[in-house]
Amino acid sequence: MSDPSVPRSPDELVAALRGLSHRYWGTHPFHHRMHAGELSERELRVWAANRWYYQCVLPRKDAAIISNCPVPDVRRGWLDRIVYHDGTADGDGESGRERWLRLCEAVGLTRAEVLDERRVVPGVRFAVDAYVTFARTKPWVEAVASGLTEMFSGHLMQRRVGDMLANYDWIRRDDLAYFTDRIEAVSGEGESTLDIVVRYCGTREQQDKAIAALSFKCDVLWSMLDAIERAAAKE
Repeated sequence: MSDPSVPRSPDELVAALRGLSHRYWGTHPFHHRMHAGELSERELRVWAANRWYYQCVLPRKDAAIISNCPVPDVRRGWLDRIVYHDGTADGDGESGRERWLRLCEAVGLTRAEVLDERRVVPGVRFAVDAYVTFARTKPWVEAVASGLTEMFSGHLMQRRVGDMLANYDWIRRDDLAYFTDRIEAVSGEGESTLDIVVRYCGTREQQDKAIAALSFKCDVLWSMLDAIERAAAKE
């Protein structure tokens, strides 16, 4: 048995983090139904409107990480994530927010009802707000580690594009630009995030907290889908 006071090797830490992949929301029953083409248009609208709340607070989460991080290189690199979601001041290029709004409109939502969050259910709001609070109040490297769900998302996004185009004939490839644009980017972000966590989690305690942070993020995402699934069943 290994000494719990001895830090894991980089390979051991990476394996422990990747070992949480079964907790990622890609394994949730709601996502299984989505990929199988079993969701109604109404259920897709509930999903898109509620997932919007998660998408629109990601820049705030990333800004919280930057505000707590004392390492200039990490702060500079992390700024790209905020720009991706919020876009640039001169509007050069479409933002992640706009790409998600395009998907919302494709499934039958109006921009107004998405932006005013009237369809966001309490369980989703609570889970997402808890994630932002985590990023704001925990040590910066733990907040970074919580974002390592990026390691699991690229493959899921790729599969989602194919399955949605095959099973929902009113959705066009252009409507899925959020996913098609993120597939390559998220893989690079996942690797850079993993490098940061391995580099700055040098003690066993820090490593344990990084693993716990990723576990917490998986719980946040799973809780979101639980709430979305319940809301879709009631509509």
